[in-house]
Amino acid sequence: MTIPIPLSFNDIADVSAQPRQFLDHLFQAAVTRALPLANTARFLPEPPTPGSGGRTLVIGAGKAGGAMAQAVEAHWPADAPLEGLVVTRYHHVPSRPEGLAQRIEVVEASHPVPDEAGQAAAARILAMVQGLTANDLVLCLISGGGSSLLALPAEGLSLEEKQAVNQALLASGANISEMNCVRKHLSRIKGGRLAAACAPARVVTLTISDVPGDDPSIIASGPTVPDASTCAEAVAILQRYGIDVPGDIMSLLEQGALETPKPGDALFDGHEVHLIATPRQSLQAAADAARAAGLAAYILSDEMEGESREVGKVHAALARAVAQTGEPFQKPCVILSGGETTVTIRKQPPGTPRGRGGRAGEFCMGLALALQGQPGVYALAADTDGIDGIEDNAGACVTPDTLKRALAAGMKLDHYLDRNDAYGYFEKLDDLVISGPTYTNVNDFRAILVL
Repeated sequence: MTIPIPLSFNDIADVSAQPRQFLDHLFQAAVTRALPLANTARFLPEPPTPGSGGRTLVIGAGKAGGAMAQAVEAHWPADAPLEGLVVTRYHHVPSRPEGLAQRIEVVEASHPVPDEAGQAAAARILAMVQGLTANDLVLCLISGGGSSLLALPAEGLSLEEKQAVNQALLASGANISEMNCVRKHLSRIKGGRLAAACAPARVVTLTISDVPGDDPSIIASGPTVPDASTCAEAVAILQRYGIDVPGDIMSLLEQGALETPKPGDALFDGHEVHLIATPRQSLQAAADAARAAGLAAYILSDEMEGESREVGKVHAALARAVAQTGEPFQKPCVILSGGETTVTIRKQPPGTPRGRGGRAGEFCMGLALALQGQPGVYALAADTDGIDGIEDNAGACVTPDTLKRALAAGMKLDHYLDRNDAYGYFEKLDDLVISGPTYTNVNDFRAILVL
């Protein structure tokens, strides 16, 4: 299902007549609230004083990187020098507005597993910040996805070895904080190291949060902010999930030789960090859109974590209670949540077809299984960057007849759950949500409509 042109929802009758389209409408409201062009201007610093010799260098990484760079170009004074390099995901550079001059180079690389293009971009960025002075300004644009896009492995660690660690982390069920703790300590640029390389220049970081709690040190592994995590914690995470790293690298971690700059370090004095868009703001925009259509709206949390299918089952229990008893919320209503769930890839017998899908689709499978066709309950779950995992969908929809339609097509949900194949399941039902890249990223979006 492709996201349609937004419709007008003036009352509950409109919503009841087009529930799936209404959920798309809420998703679009959430995404629109997080677009860089609307959120950047008020956080931009003043350019270096004319005559000081100071430069303004823009660097950064993330799925929103291309759109953030264009937002800076649109709002930066035309007569003030501006240059730099930002890396984003393949196919995530928005069309350039007519008449907007390009002053910041944007390159593309791989996500969620790093590639040579990301390594080359990271090396270029690190080289660009060498030799800066106290008169220079570094404007760093950071959004989710930057961890894999800004790939510069620690000395002694090859890109192939870093890729293997990254793939193992993605399949392990580790949460984003755990994954990024490891990534920071296996990098030459993350965990505040990029800020250290910029010294003595002033660094202003503008970031779009895609992590529970909006901690800038976790977003894209915090290349320009202090890191409170430790090598010892990275070792514990690797051991907890049974992830191998080369022996000499593990020894360096155990010795603390790959430690990151910590809070209180003088190198961060005078630096600024601004969150220009957050998951909570986007959920609030969706809630406002629901209330404008005459529905009550409830935001459970923007910090939900856990196994996607299990989080789906918990949401289903709540939705069933509302539908059947009117408690704890009175229907009709919309229940919203965000955060970053995880998917643990189940091992399969040899010859089993590969499952496809991401967190949002897995959530929807768990939700549909637990709802058991509950009348009057509709849901949409999607990643706000427009890509759920590595496929071409943002997420999926669940309707009261999801299971019935699937069984009629010969599909048993349990079989698809066992293979982590949300894409295959919802594709055959025409219930994929396909938006294309949104050029922002405030992570998971989930909306459950109870009529």
